[in-house]
Amino acid sequence: MAYVERQAISLCGKAVHGWSMIQDGDRVAIGLSGGKDSLCLTWLLSERRRRVPIDFHLIAFHVEMGYGATDHQALESFCGELGVEFRLIPTDYGPRAHSDENREKSPCFFCALKRRQELFQAAGALGCRKLALAHHQDDIFETTLMNMFYSGSISTMLPVQPLFHGDLVLIRPLSLMSAEITRRFCAVKELPVQPPCCPSAGEGRRGRVRALLEDLHRENKKLRPNLWHAITHAGLARLPTPPSTQRLGRPRSK
Repeated sequence: MAYVERQAISLCGKAVHGWSMIQDGDRVAIGLSGGKDSLCLTWLLSERRRRVPIDFHLIAFHVEMGYGATDHQALESFCGELGVEFRLIPTDYGPRAHSDENREKSPCFFCALKRRQELFQAAGALGCRKLALAHHQDDIFETTLMNMFYSGSISTMLPVQPLFHGDLVLIRPLSLMSAEITRRFCAVKELPVQPPCCPSAGEGRRGRVRALLEDLHRENKKLRPNLWHAITHAGLARLPTPPSTQRLGRPRSK
């Protein structure tokens, strides 16, 4: 087993267990875009079912944004090999986001909102109380800075985030993992990463903040550990706390 595979399994396990993301009997929906992060997430949650003494069901939902560039068969085959149920949700949100219909909002805001609504509805319709999203630690850093710079608030994505009075719970099992780890993991495992198809990909505020963080990280390798410590030890309700380090029970045999 490659080092990055062991690393990814360990970090995902620490996040899922440390923040109590998944319980026995859960039905967990996964937002599977086809990008490296969501493929990594799907593989790791499938692998976790084999390793832990609890039973949970996984359903991967792919929201097709309407560009027709994604190989749905490759994603379905990938899920089938893992024993993960696959559901396709066709939409036309991508082209609509770049049309006159969406003059007031950015294309990214429009698509993110519509995609999230589709995932919420699909998860609820199939009895999934948990929705796993593939946001990693760098996404948390970027969101923290974006909220500070552009909204004047100190808040970010949470590893576990109840919605609708707890009827749906967002979980982010990659919260301890960097974008570089997901990239190397997908390369080593040769996962079917789909090419970006949105004409606005990489643009906007998030892209600028990401570039800033990358530049600063090249100058100071302690940047990301320092940011994580600051965020998780601030004691604010809208920031994550460190995961628990209590040990998990023995894996079940198969």
